Amino acid sequence: MAGGCLIAAIKALLTPKAGLPRPPGLPSGISVVVPSRNGQVLLERLLPRLVAELDGIPSEVIVVDNGSDDETATWLSSAYPSIQVLVSLEPLSFAAAVNRGIASARFSHICLLNNDMAVGAGFFHALRAAFEKVPGLFSATAQIFFPEGIRREETGKAVMPPLRSTSEFPLRCDEPVSGEDLSYVLYASGGCSLYDTGKLRQLGCFGEMYRPAYVEDLDAGYRAWLRGWPTVFVAGATVVHHHRTTTSRYYSEEELRLVTEINYMRFLARAIVSPRLFLKLWIEAVRRLRTDPVIATPALGFAARAFRWVERPPVCTLPEDYVLALGSGHIAVFPGKKRANRPAAITTEPNAGQDGAYVLVSLVDELRPEPEWLESNVEVVLVRRTHTPFDGTMLAAALSESGRKWNLAVPAP
Repeated sequence: MAGGCLIAAIKALLTPKAGLPRPPGLPSGISVVVPSRNGQVLLERLLPRLVAELDGIPSEVIVVDNGSDDETATWLSSAYPSIQVLVSLEPLSFAAAVNRGIASARFSHICLLNNDMAVGAGFFHALRAAFEKVPGLFSATAQIFFPEGIRREETGKAVMPPLRSTSEFPLRCDEPVSGEDLSYVLYASGGCSLYDTGKLRQLGCFGEMYRPAYVEDLDAGYRAWLRGWPTVFVAGATVVHHHRTTTSRYYSEEELRLVTEINYMRFLARAIVSPRLFLKLWIEAVRRLRTDPVIATPALGFAARAFRWVERPPVCTLPEDYVLALGSGHIAVFPGKKRANRPAAITTEPNAGQDGAYVLVSLVDELRPEPEWLESNVEVVLVRRTHTPFDGTMLAAALSESGRKWNLAVPAP
């Protein structure tokens, strides 16, 4: 707790820093970066479908062979000579490995793909289309399924709900609502998402302090949102995830849980800008850890020294309460059936779109649009009530983001 108070005091004294300059433009296309550690068997399953899905798209595949001793690089050079292989003799963290691939990428967009994913039909086209529909998009993340018979632990719809129990980890994946697409999420999964290469490099890529893995994708997504760069969930881009096929070989479940908790606290110290918001989330994290005696001692020992990870904040375009509102899981976007290059207006009245093309943003009890709303609007954005003051923030954030997306004036909430 004292360590958290120290971090909050440091944050109160920090001034914003300018971001890195926008890198030069790159040719349109997709660079796929696949980190792999002793993953030849997984690559044998992944690559045939991956290469087929890239057919007709200007693209490249970069495999970061990460401390392997299974002859992955030799096999790739023979079986897939067109694939670029970057070899690290020592195992790197996930962030350090993918950053090597990002530095070598030649195209406008980068897809990060775990070697234990199986991509669905139209995967790259669906993700790429999101960048045409959402201005200023930072990343588009796919819908994640698990093999038949295995409980679905991830969905791709990564959110941070405002109401949660004291023992619940603050981040989770929600089940998508039928019909939703391009809904806002807090961050894109680092294992199956497409990023704007220039924005990712301008952000400084992924934080290599997140070792050996986990939370680096949250950090990147959150820092991008602060700059006004959204992340959306793309329902039509699908993958099947053979979960933790690599990490479970090297780390126990207890070790992975500890890593996740420590990296989450690194995220709070590094990325949260407001001292008040930081302290609120920090106290929640400390109290939650105290209920887990297995990992509490090492995790809280780290927390006492986490001031080392504090950084100067960026110049923020979007308020943090709006970022958390948009990534709360209580806002869902549904494509409407009305067609218009530019809607007439944004409305909060469900019946306003009967005689024109509107974007409807409405506060509701359930994230399920009425069929007539979809028929009479270009897009429907639903905000689920929590019956707390946060409802007003969520509605205001949804209106603001809809106005930015469609370049329209925003009505008062």
